[in-house]
Amino acid sequence: MKKISWRKAALIAAVVPMVALSACSSTGGKTETVNGGGGGTVADTPRLKVAMITHAAAGDTFWDIVRKGAESAATKDNVELLYSGDAEGGRQAQLVQQAIDQKVDGILITLAKPEALKDVVKKAVDAGIPVVSFNAGEDQSKAMGAITHFGQSDKLAGVTVGQRLAAEGIKHPICVIQEQGHVGHENRCAGVKEQVPGSEILNVNGADMTSVSSTVTAKLQSTPDADAIIGLGAPFTLTIVKSVKETGSKVKVASFDLNGELAKAIEDGSVAFTVDQQPYLQGYGAVDTIWLNKVGGFKVGGGQQVYTGPAVVDKSNAADVSKFAQAGIR
Repeated sequence: MKKISWRKAALIAAVVPMVALSACSSTGGKTETVNGGGGGTVADTPRLKVAMITHAAAGDTFWDIVRKGAESAATKDNVELLYSGDAEGGRQAQLVQQAIDQKVDGILITLAKPEALKDVVKKAVDAGIPVVSFNAGEDQSKAMGAITHFGQSDKLAGVTVGQRLAAEGIKHPICVIQEQGHVGHENRCAGVKEQVPGSEILNVNGADMTSVSSTVTAKLQSTPDADAIIGLGAPFTLTIVKSVKETGSKVKVASFDLNGELAKAIEDGSVAFTVDQQPYLQGYGAVDTIWLNKVGGFKVGGGQQVYTGPAVVDKSNAADVSKFAQAGIR
């Protein structure tokens, strides 16, 4: 693999996320190592070891895209990426402690359950390990000591969905939360309700798609005045679509996040639209931020959140986005 100077690489690293801004699998607690490799160029900076620790739940393809972005940046930046995840906050905290004990050069973490993580994140910061949060916990990130946060404002994303539904005359949408206690999911549904006061929340067990289907089906059958239903992630929305078809309901289906199958569902009209937070960019930018901090003391975003969304995908642009979604980077 060809080596490039860190100054040139830093310029590339800074430009790529900005261009992207303008324009899942869970390991179940097991840490997996990505050593990089392949073609292209790699920075000539010292080898770094960076831990990425998510709240990924099994079966959510969203995290495959996050990881792909992180691995691309790790390969370019000469980073050994240690990837792990657990949906339970206490076990995620244990993974952070393991990373501290390994004396990693940086920690990338999702803060879906900030109360469970605040003490161990403080330990990392006190140990001099730079922490970058991404995807979830934007409101808690700075106070917990992260140097920046990559992601969308979940409240703003919810407001975006609510505004769109309100403009279409929707009065009683159902917002389906697949992970109770997840601050980002709660903020999304709160944003919808801010714009459409008649909205309500339906909690489902996102770890069991059969249960998701049966719970949604029962809700649709018992709520004849519902006129829209919103999934908070692509796999869950696709399951909701099946329930809608099976019940013969006329509700409009909307979503958050994206994958290749959901892009096709938007193209064929099964789903009206989604709000994409561009997870590839979150993974890529988080790794790059640690590398830039270590090689030059740079603080991407000046200590403020770096937004990766919301980006609305509907029938007008689904075909253009779909080719990237099919490639697993949207």
